[in-house]
Amino acid sequence: MGVSVDPVRQVSILFPQNANLTYRIPIEVQIKSNWLPARRDNQYAKARLFCLPYAGGSEIAYRTWQKNLPQAIEVLSIQLPGRGVRIKEAPYTRLVPLVETLGPALVPELDLPFAFFGHSMGALIAFELAHWLRREQQPLPLHLFISAKTCPAQDDGLPIGASDSELINLLRSYEGTPAEILENAELMEVLLPTIRADLELCQTYVYETRSPLECPITVFGGVGDSGRSRVVLERWKDYTVGPFKLHMFPGGHFFIQNWERTLAEIVERELAEYVPGKHC
Repeated sequence: MGVSVDPVRQVSILFPQNANLTYRIPIEVQIKSNWLPARRDNQYAKARLFCLPYAGGSEIAYRTWQKNLPQAIEVLSIQLPGRGVRIKEAPYTRLVPLVETLGPALVPELDLPFAFFGHSMGALIAFELAHWLRREQQPLPLHLFISAKTCPAQDDGLPIGASDSELINLLRSYEGTPAEILENAELMEVLLPTIRADLELCQTYVYETRSPLECPITVFGGVGDSGRSRVVLERWKDYTVGPFKLHMFPGGHFFIQNWERTLAEIVERELAEYVPGKHC
């Protein structure tokens, strides 16, 4: 759980009168879908990696991933309602309606082999998307990449009903949100409702027992991430009949921020069968 803020498209939209105080990063993209607002045309794509954000996060969390992967693997970062260019939309508080809306929106993008990567809440969304696709007899993911998330049947222990100060302290303890954001009372007042909605989505989720997925599952964890030890994360092996791998990294819940390149190398290696050779 954390906050990822697109400095131009989110903060400036929230507080246009203070737009000149925000970090300015030029963004030149072709918007094709509310779910994929930062998408660029990629004529070299041979496979797609759909990336799903953590609680409080947005598509900007994965914006730099493409530079660490060949263009043959197209990184598509999903933007959920209630953040970024979708800040005026109500965030989902239940997982099933989210998946039943997002799933059909992604189907037109599944004309190439694809995989899902999700961190924390995003991992849970990715898992349920894979099951939705199987139930609806749609194309299935080549691979499921799970990061910093206990298995679906296990409660993460995230708080419900915490005060604003308690929630901000929790965000600070995860070390995934810049201090200048946490200390900006005006900004946090707008962001906290989305974070609360995401927490509610996770805490109201009830796992439905189903047959395991067929695709391989690769799990990533931080050795210092409380409640998500190697033993806990290894339980994901029961959710696939395919190969299972677990990689542990130094760091806490947001270890991915320091190990992005290594994660990308693992993803590329796992998808190498579908994107052979070197690509521009």
